[in-house]
Amino acid sequence: MKKIILVLSVIGLIIVVLYGSLVQKDIEPTKLMKLKEKYSVKPTKKADHSAFALLNQKFSNPHQITQQCIVCHNQTDKQVMNSNHWNWERPEYIKGRGIVYLGKKNAINNFCIGTQGNEESCAKCHIGYGLDHSGKSYTDSTNVDCLVCHDNTETYTKANEMGGAPVMTLDFNNIAKNVGRPKRSNCGVCHFTAVAVIT
Repeated sequence: MKKIILVLSVIGLIIVVLYGSLVQKDIEPTKLMKLKEKYSVKPTKKADHSAFALLNQKFSNPHQITQQCIVCHNQTDKQVMNSNHWNWERPEYIKGRGIVYLGKKNAINNFCIGTQGNEESCAKCHIGYGLDHSGKSYTDSTNVDCLVCHDNTETYTKANEMGGAPVMTLDFNNIAKNVGRPKRSNCGVCHFTAVAVIT
């Protein structure tokens, strides 16, 4: 009798498990399930930049690459120059004060704490070249540094105390041919550690 009860219990348990797994297929996916499905798809490369004649030339400085980028991406330089990343500030509404401009340009940050800036060093985390105390890089579109965000070789490096200019011994030709969607490491150069700023 005990064996029969045990067998019937096991069969009943199997039926309950099978029924439960069949019923779960009818459950509406959760937000987490939808996000996992959405982000599990890897983005495909939209363009092979190594195939463009504009980028298959000898580059001696990064400004030349920016000029070639602007040929195809002919409004992007203007969009970048109006962004928070370029201007280091953004408008913010504060109750009782109205609209104020906040950001790295006019506030102490948690990376390099100080009340006086050193723009030529801090510019390692600027998406432009030639930043100095006068702010001249803010008005020249050829000073937009496309490579700091779009280099997919992970070899692009900003020079110390050079106002955002890269190390001039880099292989600009290889980097220009291997640009693409920003990687996590591109963002991390500035946003993950202060070491990138002060080394």
